[in-house]
Amino acid sequence: MNARVKLAVAVAVTGAMAVAGTAAIAGGGARDFGTMLTGYEEVPTVSTTGVGAFRADVSRSDNGFSYRLRYTGLEGNVTQAHIHFGGKADTGGVSVFLCSNLPSPPAGTPACPPPPATVTGSIDAADVIGPAGQGIAAGELNELLRAMRAGATYANVHSSLWPGGEIRGQVRTLDDDDDDD
Repeated sequence: MNARVKLAVAVAVTGAMAVAGTAAIAGGGARDFGTMLTGYEEVPTVSTTGVGAFRADVSRSDNGFSYRLRYTGLEGNVTQAHIHFGGKADTGGVSVFLCSNLPSPPAGTPACPPPPATVTGSIDAADVIGPAGQGIAAGELNELLRAMRAGATYANVHSSLWPGGEIRGQVRTLDDDDDDD
């Protein structure tokens, strides 16, 4: 292979990698997300017997995702569960409700059953409530998905004993071999 052909192949490969990387950042990319939830992930850390798992599967069109939240062993009564916008060991604002036993949750939010429990549902743009103060406005599903792909969200189950959260896990992209449910 002469030098020109080698250079052309190198440029083509580099360009393809750049396009793939841009697509992943712009909205394409990971479709499956999950995490295990424990008190050790809470800020501040909580010692509890509670544990859980969260899984989200994004639609091919990026217009929403289905989710499954499981939890057991919680020491307080479950009050609510969310996806928050925040990094590991940071506290962030609520982006979407997964379930709630509070008065007047967003329309369509399922109740949080007592543990052991599994809550399922789906999220679309209308379910995204923010946090506007951190750059995600109500309805901005693409911003939430971008944050999930960047590892900048966490699932959190709040209880009467720990109103700030009893169990938590940083949401991450899942490989085909991962099984966080």
